[in-house]
Amino acid sequence: QVQLVESGGGLVQAGGSLRLSCAASGRTFSMYAVGWFRQAAGEEREFVAAISSSGVNTYYSDSVKGRFTISRDNAKNTVYLQMNSLKPDDTAVYFCARRGVGSTNIASSYDYWGQGTQVTVSS
Repeated sequence: QVQLVESGGGLVQAGGSLRLSCAASGRTFSMYAVGWFRQAAGEEREFVAAISSSGVNTYYSDSVKGRFTISRDNAKNTVYLQMNSLKPDDTAVYFCARRGVGSTNIASSYDYWGQGTQVTVSS
């Protein structure tokens, strides 16, 4: 059973930064791509970023490109999301997930999910 645990969320002012972490259990974690999604209150879950198993390839939504950076440390079974120049529109619960089969930016392509961490950006 794979477990994913997010941390690093919190309250930050607009223009500030946060780094989210996604720690995973299981020896095969490094074999899978991982994605970050977010869900604002009353909204659908949306794709934020993803990273390939090796860390070589990364993908971003247009709304965060140039501000967020996804990375991973397979020795630590951890994926990170560095978020800079945060905006109030970035306020949401952020989830990490292990990718199974399907398109990178589609939530149904991911088979294991963490419980989420709240990010709140004040104006």
